[in-house]
Amino acid sequence: MPRTDEAESFFYAVYSAIQEIPYGKVTSYGHIAALIGTHASLPHHNGNVPWQRVINSKGIISPRAESLTRGHPSGAANQAQVLRGEGVTVSTGNLSELRVDFAEYGWFPRQLPSEEAAGLDPHIMSDDEE
Repeated sequence: MPRTDEAESFFYAVYSAIQEIPYGKVTSYGHIAALIGTHASLPHHNGNVPWQRVINSKGIISPRAESLTRGHPSGAANQAQVLRGEGVTVSTGNLSELRVDFAEYGWFPRQLPSEEAAGLDPHIMSDDEE
């Protein structure tokens, strides 16, 4: 089933935004949505997009169902391993959740660097909008 123009535009905006996350930094799904001007949930995707750099708003790597990781139940562990390879410290919480310290590794600009360079207005007007 082909995507609508709106869906295609959304996916392009998400992919483009995620590609701007610097190596060794992470951000949340919600922040990416705010940066592109939407509050829709973001899809998981494998490919040339550094999805490992997007985690949930609590700084936790979201566990994935086995069906979403092509039969590998350790999707979160794989994400943690890739982040560690980028120099990000990933710790294990009391409930065995994998955590990243946003204070140290978080990337939360008010605007995407490419949009700032193009002179566009930010989608996020204040730090409280996230």
